[in-house]
Amino acid sequence: MVTHLLRVPPPAAPPLTGHLPFTDAPGVPDPIVVTSRWLTRGGRPWFPVSGEFHYSRYPHRQWEEELLKMKAGGVTAVASYVIWIHHEEAEGRVRFDGDRDLRRFAELCARHGLDFVPRIGPWSHAEVRNGGLPDWVLARTGAPRTDDPAYLSPVRAWFTEIAVQLRGLERANGGPIVAIQIENELYDQPGHLRTLKRLAQEAGLSAPLWTSTAWGGVRLPGEDLLPLYGGYSEAFWTEADGGWPDTCRKHFFFTHERDDEGIGADLRPTSVRGADPAPTDRFPWATCELGGGMAVAYHRRPRVEAEDVGALALTKIGCGSVWQGYYMFHGGTNPAGELTSLQESHATGYPNDLPVLTYDFQAPLGEYGQVRPSYHELRLQHLLLAGFGHRIAPLRSVLPERSPAGQHDRETLRWAVRTDGTSGFLFVTNHQPHEPLPDHPGTAFTVDFPHAPPLMLPSTPVTVPSGAYFCWPLRLDVAGLRLEWATAQPVCTVEADGRTVLVLSATDGIAPELALDADTVASVTVPSGEITPVAGRVLVSGVRPGTDALVEVEAADGSRVGLLVLDAATARTVYRGRAWGADRLVLCGDGVVFDGHRSEVRLHSPADVPSFAVLPAPDAPLVVDGAGVREAADGVFTRYTVDAGPPAGTVATVTSVRPGGPAPGPVTGVQGRASVPDEKDVDAAAAEYRVDVPEDLLRNPSGVLLRLRWTGDLARAYVGDTLVADQFWSGRVWDIGLDRLPGRALRTEGLRLKVLPLAPDAPVQVPGQPDDAWREARVLDAAWVVTRRWAVRTG
Repeated sequence: MVTHLLRVPPPAAPPLTGHLPFTDAPGVPDPIVVTSRWLTRGGRPWFPVSGEFHYSRYPHRQWEEELLKMKAGGVTAVASYVIWIHHEEAEGRVRFDGDRDLRRFAELCARHGLDFVPRIGPWSHAEVRNGGLPDWVLARTGAPRTDDPAYLSPVRAWFTEIAVQLRGLERANGGPIVAIQIENELYDQPGHLRTLKRLAQEAGLSAPLWTSTAWGGVRLPGEDLLPLYGGYSEAFWTEADGGWPDTCRKHFFFTHERDDEGIGADLRPTSVRGADPAPTDRFPWATCELGGGMAVAYHRRPRVEAEDVGALALTKIGCGSVWQGYYMFHGGTNPAGELTSLQESHATGYPNDLPVLTYDFQAPLGEYGQVRPSYHELRLQHLLLAGFGHRIAPLRSVLPERSPAGQHDRETLRWAVRTDGTSGFLFVTNHQPHEPLPDHPGTAFTVDFPHAPPLMLPSTPVTVPSGAYFCWPLRLDVAGLRLEWATAQPVCTVEADGRTVLVLSATDGIAPELALDADTVASVTVPSGEITPVAGRVLVSGVRPGTDALVEVEAADGSRVGLLVLDAATARTVYRGRAWGADRLVLCGDGVVFDGHRSEVRLHSPADVPSFAVLPAPDAPLVVDGAGVREAADGVFTRYTVDAGPPAGTVATVTSVRPGGPAPGPVTGVQGRASVPDEKDVDAAAAEYRVDVPEDLLRNPSGVLLRLRWTGDLARAYVGDTLVADQFWSGRVWDIGLDRLPGRALRTEGLRLKVLPLAPDAPVQVPGQPDDAWREARVLDAAWVVTRRWAVRTG
């Protein structure tokens, strides 16, 4: 047995308050305040969850549904770059129409109770041409991103345009804008950052929080900007032959180091840092760029898995984060430029060649709104923060007696505790990408509190499996019951059948145990397993996780509490939201949104027979437009099955037009990195295919994806001569949204695919493959995947 010890130090002094120049609008009912360790809102600790979604990279007609998906995924604030070149590619012709309608996007956030964080630049990066600066701005100044008057003049006009669009959406007017980010990744110009904030305020922009990215040792202008941090599990911006970067590896360890010198290091001298990190005793640990995925560059094509995203995010909570901010949470597509393409490229002097169109980012919600496994991984954590974030935010992060000796220590268990000195949450991360961590057999924990008895758990040592990551509660009070500890992760609570139900998620490979404070318990009933009195506790063990694993407790104060232990797979299907007049849980492995304005829940499902389960079930029957509904018991839930009709997917017909020729020789560009082959080489060497689209899909293209498995170097899709989709090969499937394609031309010309082979000596990094067959230019198979949308209401 290995007992891991953590000694909790005495409680820290209260946080500093009133020391930072951030104030909310007078008279707002829920004023936002920043202390030195956490944020508050309406006088209560506040743990925001922000997710990046670029409105100008997504069709505006679909914004509302995608925002509702983000909200259902636990995002409370939507962040978005306001990308200058997307709005004013040609000088003086400023566009805020259609997919560029910033105001409508912000209003939709407000409509659905989402905060909004505009990241106004003017330089954004975002893998955009010139980092978002229009070509005409660069032609006017030789010193962009400085206080050069020739630069500040158009910036002032641009900020004024943004302010006009957002007028009336400030907090003082009940609007959603809680923070504004100035610039991005500018490490050595603190005076310019202060100038930009002043210009934005003079233009009429206001928010309780003004922020700046703080990685790379950024020199900030005093305390004028709240530093925000980040961390990614992979990086496209490093060298092709560099292996897994240590700056990514570090994020799978519990540490109190906030900075990440790796982000953006391709755009600043690697040996130069701006300054020492911002003082941690003055600012809370807030983030804006935890990697929800990763872009793919031509020279380096990382593959990010759902577990990488989930483990990194949970580790940051254990480290002390009080604001989980993701980049990206929702993928998108670059708009077509009127003068040039709008992606980052060697042609514009940037060190990375990005695809012309796709900005999918392997995000939890994809380029076409696809719901990915990482969405479910993160939603599980966000449910924890929605229910218990006000308790977690003020808790200190404490590291154990024995921590890993360095970033290459794979043998020492990685864990930490967030605590107030008597209670808290225990975090374990036994996952990292590329280099699996070993099992940890015979594991037990002792948490020694300064002013409360120690907690020793579990009752019998367990094996922490390779790949596991979880959070266990320590002395968690739930409606009159004290849960001393549990070897299962809290998910959320819901009121059902006259009791408060705490939902917990078991960890695969670890038997769930619940230790209840005997002084708070009058009686306990279990569906399976054993109840054992042990030293002032009631130990519940042997519970088989599932939808029927409800431990029923009558608390000593007369309240009724249920402890529902779901298996790990089922827990990742839990949604919580307001539906049909009450707060409810919905179990569904597909996409679910809660639309209070229409009094309905909508399913986004590719399944032939969609189903979902509800707790508590509504009194009235549920109805689905255009389909019948069958009802049955599923443990303590009620399961509803939709008679959806014929199968949603079908094999797509792909016809070879010509085989590919020899791969073109590699070409290098900025920093000696591989460049995308030019158009004539693609035309000469690419294999070409034609895809005919069935008429019934063309009549209703919404939610239809062409899903292709392919191999090669790069692939491009055309309707006629218009490029409509592209991808660099990294082993992922290639999805193309049918409703993004010009339907009339598609009927007559079909969809044309070009697939280029990859040269054997090309200096590019791709995920490891057993042989070189993946270099050949081939479409392996294709299918139409139809995700149907079902509106569920009460009858």
